[in-house]
Amino acid sequence: MTATRLHHLSASLALSSVAAMAYHLPGWASASLVGGSYLSYCGAVWRAHRQAQQQADAAASGNADTLIAVASQTGYAATLAEKTSALLHEAGIAHQCVTLNQLSAERLAGVRRLFCIVSTTGEGDAPDNASRFCRDLLPQRLALPDLSFAVLALGDRHYQQFCAFGHQLAHWLDHCGAHRLSDLIEVDNGDDAALRHWQQELGRISGYTLSADWSAPNYADWILTERRLLNPGSVGAPAYHLILRPAQGNGDWQAGDIAEIRPQRPGQPDDQTLPHREYSVSSVAADGQLELLVRQLRKDDGSLGLGSGWLTEYAAIGQTIGLRIRRNPQFHTPDCKGLILIGNGSGLAGLRSHLKQRERDGRHQNWLIFGERQRATDFFHQEEILHWHDHGHLSRLDLCFSRDQASRRYVQHALAEQADMLRQWIDDGAAILVCGSLQGMGEDVHQTLLSILGEPLLDALSDSGRYRRDVY
Repeated sequence: MTATRLHHLSASLALSSVAAMAYHLPGWASASLVGGSYLSYCGAVWRAHRQAQQQADAAASGNADTLIAVASQTGYAATLAEKTSALLHEAGIAHQCVTLNQLSAERLAGVRRLFCIVSTTGEGDAPDNASRFCRDLLPQRLALPDLSFAVLALGDRHYQQFCAFGHQLAHWLDHCGAHRLSDLIEVDNGDDAALRHWQQELGRISGYTLSADWSAPNYADWILTERRLLNPGSVGAPAYHLILRPAQGNGDWQAGDIAEIRPQRPGQPDDQTLPHREYSVSSVAADGQLELLVRQLRKDDGSLGLGSGWLTEYAAIGQTIGLRIRRNPQFHTPDCKGLILIGNGSGLAGLRSHLKQRERDGRHQNWLIFGERQRATDFFHQEEILHWHDHGHLSRLDLCFSRDQASRRYVQHALAEQADMLRQWIDDGAAILVCGSLQGMGEDVHQTLLSILGEPLLDALSDSGRYRRDVY
């Protein structure tokens, strides 16, 4: 059933219901109610027709400024492209689905958003419906400064070159000057958790965050045991330290993993249709408790965000929280001698879990570069971080509080000032972790790393797992 027919059906049912109500009202009220409802019905049908026509016009002309590009060998990537297309349709975004072979330099020049869903076959090869793209476009360095993209890479970890074509495509788009809407998401044999993450990112990018999860929720019960405001008096939004414990047994996760929370609306019964919300885990399983750092989000109308509002305001201490852990192997702690951790704001959560794990492992060559607004109010986990620095667990600590001086200073500035030190750490085998906002910090740090280390080295670090990001 098409979206237009669904709109017709739902509007017709609503109009029938109104007509039944009007039967019991006085004549003038009945006419007013039915007349107003009929106008609403006509408006709904017109909007549905208009949206469908926009989609059809974009597909016919080939000029849609949002594309879903697919490279599929077995058809699985095409199936995920259909789900992606349905979500963008719900969000009201006109788009077109194409194969990579249907792309050209001229067409890409007119695209503003590109969602790539690509498989890797054999030992790092592209699917057949990307062969022409690989032959004609990949060898070129196009100028695509107005393009933003996201890549969902499908693969099988049994192969040595896991998701290699997806990484190759993302690197190529980076080098063409395109901007990442999201970091590349790897999917191992249809891993459900990775697909949930892709859906979450699509919601964030499109602004439509109420789409029900593609897979049936399977949450465990956790108890909210503590909630503490970390930044009283801050000019920024409130940020909270939360502690949760499993209602039964012990939780199991690794540093870098994600907590998926089932939100609830205050005063309403549980709704399983509500989409989950994701937060970086700020502790390690050996702590015996799961810790989060959550900043409150307020919408334009002043209401609290679905997930942050539930966790920081509405849920009571001692209340049961639906939670499931999503493995995030792309951000697990790399096996390295030195570790450079870069982040801002609530991104400290993901970095903190790695520092706690490194402390347990007896690995103390760690360098933290962290940024926030003002030291007096926004130095999250200050006592713990300074203790680590004073006792040698942090070899280096660079703090950037942007509003504490006349000219704004951010983490990328501290990184640029220590370019020689960065090269030395990398030469000695260190890895880099970045956690926090993609827009602004994530992009600026990436550009700074490019200017210091160069494209070939940064690509090599990324491919070998020595450059990892959890940005959102």
